[in-house]
Amino acid sequence: ALRIPGVIEFSLCLLFAKLVSYTFLFWLPLYITSVDHLDARQAGELSTLFDVGGIFGGILAGVISDRLEKRASTCGLMLLLAAPTLYMFSTISRMGLEATIAMLLLSGALVSGPYALITTAVSADLGTHKSLKGNSHALATVTAIIDGTGSVGAALGPLLAGLLSPSGWNNVFYMLMVADACALLLLIRLIHKELSCPGSAAGDQVLFKEH
Repeated sequence: ALRIPGVIEFSLCLLFAKLVSYTFLFWLPLYITSVDHLDARQAGELSTLFDVGGIFGGILAGVISDRLEKRASTCGLMLLLAAPTLYMFSTISRMGLEATIAMLLLSGALVSGPYALITTAVSADLGTHKSLKGNSHALATVTAIIDGTGSVGAALGPLLAGLLSPSGWNNVFYMLMVADACALLLLIRLIHKELSCPGSAAGDQVLFKEH
């Protein structure tokens, strides 16, 4: 399964994508409380908007990737847009409530979109690659490899945030932006391969072809 084109790249990409997503999941209420000076209940309610944005981001990523037939490029675009969004989000203490809500929704969409796409459509595509010759167990194996690797990031992100937050929230956001950049860099080869074959037929994703 590891020899399937794209499995290693997408697995490591998901590691960094999950690192960012789960850092927000665990630390966002505390961050909002500390910088916006809201109580715990208000911060908890406000932080759910990040997950709402993630719902729309996952749907948008799926629609775009299906229309363009370019999974890696869709993930790459959202990761590229996520980095400056994370930087703007780090200035949340200088925003009003309306801007904070908008940034929560936008950040949730851009951070969770690639994560959702990789764990669903990408895993299904890789698990049915022609090199597997119809192996019925391959889909579960590929999904386990990709999601299992991503879980390392899910554990690592909140841990690093806990270590960095005492020195300032800016350091946490720098860590998230670096992780986002690493996720994007891991997809560069696949993105280049997709964009170099713009006329690929429907259902025949270029990044999943054997080379």
